[in-house]
Amino acid sequence: MEFRLLQYVIQIAAERNFSRAAEKLHIAQPSLSQQLSKLEKELGVLLFKRSTNSVELTHAGSVFVDKAQRIVDMTEQLRREMEDIADLRKGRIVIGSLPMTGTHVLPLVIPAFRAAYPDIEIALVEETSAELEQLTASGGTDVSVLSLPLVEQALTYEPIMEEGLLLAVPSEHRLAARRAGEPVAVEELREESFVLLKKGQGFRDISLRMCRGAGFEPKIAFESGNIETVQSLVAAGLGIAFVPEMVTRQSGQGLAPKYVPLLGAPTRTLVIAYRKGRYLSNAAEAFISTIRRVIGGAESGRSGSGGG
Repeated sequence: MEFRLLQYVIQIAAERNFSRAAEKLHIAQPSLSQQLSKLEKELGVLLFKRSTNSVELTHAGSVFVDKAQRIVDMTEQLRREMEDIADLRKGRIVIGSLPMTGTHVLPLVIPAFRAAYPDIEIALVEETSAELEQLTASGGTDVSVLSLPLVEQALTYEPIMEEGLLLAVPSEHRLAARRAGEPVAVEELREESFVLLKKGQGFRDISLRMCRGAGFEPKIAFESGNIETVQSLVAAGLGIAFVPEMVTRQSGQGLAPKYVPLLGAPTRTLVIAYRKGRYLSNAAEAFISTIRRVIGGAESGRSGSGGG
């Protein structure tokens, strides 16, 4: 059995379509079908149920894909380990990030990483929380910057920072007139209309849990895929929203809401996540070390300046 046949079957299973799989594999569809038929004959089992409109895995096919993926992953890990042994200063790292987090964290970390490891190639992948977790679990990224909790059980993580959460309200909102620094209890927001991120975004789940923890389901006025749009809608008087401290707008940065502290000073935990049991290349280890150093230093500096 040739190694490339494992990759063929994995791609067909992923695409559920011979034409798309053939295109991704850069081979002709008839050749792909012929190779699969030859493999099935060699194995003595059907791997796929074919019909006019669909291609579905059989039970044997599911077992085959699971084992084949492990072999492909192990081969890739072996290749990376050999590259690291051959030249510790070279490599490639694929970093996943949420749009909201990437905008504020990666511009601090990537320049420091490049300065220390100029020969390591960096590729960025930006997706929603749900998509990024699945991608990281399947090996599509080496590491990803995410926020807790993680849904995907195949992932493990290292915390990198705790970030405060604030309440964003329109400037004319009753809560905007509170004495500076006076916190708001989430329970007080029961009758308010909320602007939330769309489904699949991790921070949406954080917002929902905060409301449900206070005993109510939030009334959702608007949803957006972008935290900046959320803040603009709040500033325009269309609702209120929870926001991470790092994305707050300063006066003079366009339409800005008012930010009010929350009782209990809730936080979210940002983590660097990767698949359990996966070999971490030297490049990935170096990136994790860099993000700890840079973000940790930025947090210490922020605390120090606040104390003055």
